[in-house]
Amino acid sequence: MTGTARRGVAVVPHTHWDREWYEPFQRFRLRLVRLVDDLLDLLERDPSYRHFLLDGQLAVVDDYLEIRPEHEDRLRALAAAGRLTLGPWYILMDEFLVSGETIVRNLQLGMARGAAFGGVMEVGYLPDMFGHVAQMPQLLAQAGFGHAVVWRGVPSAVDRSAFVWEAPDGSSVRAEYLVAGYGNGAALPSDAKQLVRRLRALEEESGAFLAEESPMLLMNGTDHQRPQPWLGRVIGEANGLQDEFALEITTLPDYLASAPVDGLPTWTGELRSGYRSNVLMGVASNRVDVKQAAARAERALEQLAEPLSALFLPAERWPGRVLDVAWAHLVRNSAHDSVCACSTDDVVDAVLHRYAEARHIGEGLADEALTAVGRSMAAPGRVVANPTAHARGGLVDVVVPAEGESGPDVQVLFERSGRPGSMTVEAEALREMLGLMQGARLDEHSWVTDISLAEDEAGVEVTVALGHEPRDGAPVEEVKRELWTRLTARPDAEVRLVFDQPPIRRLLARQDEVAGFGWARFAPAPLQHPVTCSGDATTGVTLANGLVTAEIDPTSGTFAVDGVPGYGRLVDGGDHGDTYNYSPPPTDTEVDAPDTVVVVPGETGPVRATCDIVATYTWPAWVDDATGARAGACRADVTTTLEVRADERAVRVRTRFVNPARDHRLRVHLPLPRPADRSRAECAFAVVERGLTAEGRPEEFGLPTFPSRRFVQAGGLTVVHEGLLEYELVDVAGPPDGPRASTLALTLLRATGMLSRLGMALRPLPAGPMTPLAGPQLLGPVDVSYALALGEVDPFRLADEVLVPLVTAAGPGGGWRPDHGSELEVTGAEVSSVRRHAGALEVRVFNPAAATTTVALPGRTGWLVDLRGGPVAPVAGPFDLRPFGIATVRLDGS
Repeated sequence: MTGTARRGVAVVPHTHWDREWYEPFQRFRLRLVRLVDDLLDLLERDPSYRHFLLDGQLAVVDDYLEIRPEHEDRLRALAAAGRLTLGPWYILMDEFLVSGETIVRNLQLGMARGAAFGGVMEVGYLPDMFGHVAQMPQLLAQAGFGHAVVWRGVPSAVDRSAFVWEAPDGSSVRAEYLVAGYGNGAALPSDAKQLVRRLRALEEESGAFLAEESPMLLMNGTDHQRPQPWLGRVIGEANGLQDEFALEITTLPDYLASAPVDGLPTWTGELRSGYRSNVLMGVASNRVDVKQAAARAERALEQLAEPLSALFLPAERWPGRVLDVAWAHLVRNSAHDSVCACSTDDVVDAVLHRYAEARHIGEGLADEALTAVGRSMAAPGRVVANPTAHARGGLVDVVVPAEGESGPDVQVLFERSGRPGSMTVEAEALREMLGLMQGARLDEHSWVTDISLAEDEAGVEVTVALGHEPRDGAPVEEVKRELWTRLTARPDAEVRLVFDQPPIRRLLARQDEVAGFGWARFAPAPLQHPVTCSGDATTGVTLANGLVTAEIDPTSGTFAVDGVPGYGRLVDGGDHGDTYNYSPPPTDTEVDAPDTVVVVPGETGPVRATCDIVATYTWPAWVDDATGARAGACRADVTTTLEVRADERAVRVRTRFVNPARDHRLRVHLPLPRPADRSRAECAFAVVERGLTAEGRPEEFGLPTFPSRRFVQAGGLTVVHEGLLEYELVDVAGPPDGPRASTLALTLLRATGMLSRLGMALRPLPAGPMTPLAGPQLLGPVDVSYALALGEVDPFRLADEVLVPLVTAAGPGGGWRPDHGSELEVTGAEVSSVRRHAGALEVRVFNPAAATTTVALPGRTGWLVDLRGGPVAPVAGPFDLRPFGIATVRLDGS
């Protein structure tokens, strides 16, 4: 510095609170309670300790108040006085491993909870996420924020401590870059002279990132750090003994209010560079069971429970409270140490339990809404509902009365004649059994629909009528009382139980097009492209429908799609990494061919055709820590099932095995129809384009493994998956016009035995505690699914077809709903959410394209609102949505 100007030093006391990580939640909460107890006392007694940032997440407050509810008024008072800074998030989440809707609900939940304490910090605080999604600036801008604070993922192109971060739609925020992380001022000394020496060292370390007269931001805290009670005193003393620095305890909003905004570099899109800090890219493939559970739970809420309940139930029956419970589970699980599963086994067990509970709520609510659809139908019979915005047909699996011939366009899976059966039973046992029969399902195809009682000279006969669909109202209690009365009069009478069931047939059929967010009576559609299964286990099996052909090679166990060979090749290699990063062992052994292959044809069409490829491999059993080589041997029997459906272009693939090996990574190699120098992958509210390389440094090699939400595309191949987030373009060659990849590798499993590790080839220093773990090895059953399509396809439509099937319900008839229709039509954009808010329908859409689109909701009016629910513009007809834009519409009279 020149002259006598003192450099301003903004000291922001804080703690970074991982809710669960190397200790389970309850153990960390014990520490949290002690921390906040001490913090409240400190803030109340020491006015020089002016502010404290409670890590930007309201979960910390709720977790504390669950134990200390009597301290809520103290928290409110300190927050209202500006001494305690809260939010804006409910939890500090990972951005790549959860859906865009989960990110939005997290932010909205944080802002809503923070309102009870006077509001949240107006800064998008993102201190420790393992990189940042491209649309984050747009989300923050729609919440009214002008600033973000980031650390990981900032690329080499940014050479300042601040930059303009732009989303694909042009929305932007000023991003403060924590060059040395969120703990650059952790554990400050209590001696003023030592503090000044520390500041001089930090100033030198900041180098070119710190302009000559710019203030220095000092984040006084780190993971689970308790407040330093001497901070106010030592800062006062340091200010009095030197004229180089002017220190002040402040808040991030106050510091950023005067931060320079002119002449800043601009970065557009995601932040995933490891050039200056680790992005820990291996969390996308660690614990695939957690990623699958996350995908299933999010789908159950976002694409089933919410749209079906919002559209097919009266507004007063909107199940808001129970949905809040489910969303709380999803949001808490979105914490980066939780969904990333870079935590102890106890923590991951809790994460899986919360995902299961959220999924159970979603599926249960979806079933209730479907029941309402069935009961509202005017005509009796099955009804098919489409919970997505795209009009589409698709396969349905139904049980119907076995009347006449099944017809050429259906596939019979099961058929049972209606012969009644009878037996003699003990009276007391019968009474107990009748108590369990109300709505009971006796087997996969049989429901109790009626019960009657008759008496003759031989005794008492109870007839149980069975049907292929559930039905309420069977007079169980009446029959129990009448049976008791008659047996009291005739205690020695014989009791006969008769089952009466009409013939039933379970079949597959293709339902004709059902409108988006609509319904239609079930009616098997004529098959335009029926599927066949031909060939045999020796010469090979072919599944084909005229739109796509899958040919299985019985020698290699791979298959060709539309003449492109080599799909399904499994490549198993060693992994001497940890839950954060893949790292090959010093001496690796790859296995990419099976010992034996058996091809087993399955269903033969015309609606669905399947074939199993049963391949046996010999994999090394573990990595020897002493030698760095894969060691031992174990047998792996891997069954890959191919499925092709009538009138569809996708080949569905399911791979199952019992994992016998430790310390390895299993990927499926998928040939690209044409070489590619980039991929396009779904992320939150966008499709992100990526090249063949990733920025890194010696401390973390820039491995170009990338995450995708539901699909990835490259070189004419589209892959839709369920929770298989990690992919890489491999087999790269360098033609004259630039390097291109010929294969997409999709990670099916990454098994490791350490939370973190020292001395890895691709990341030498640990990223967390070096704790041995059993869970990440994933020994035991593994069951993964994906689908492939070649050529030009709409990946959003394909993802809906593969992951969100049409759903059915029984309709007894007598309702008001016609045979077909739609509750909501949305065109021109992809739909992220349909739900009710304060009684009104709310629809969130986004435009994944580079051109403006026109969004239409025929017959609807309302308001465009921001993420706080504030009005932006009225909607009285179609409206334009900018390229890559996100919009939320709250509808009138709905």
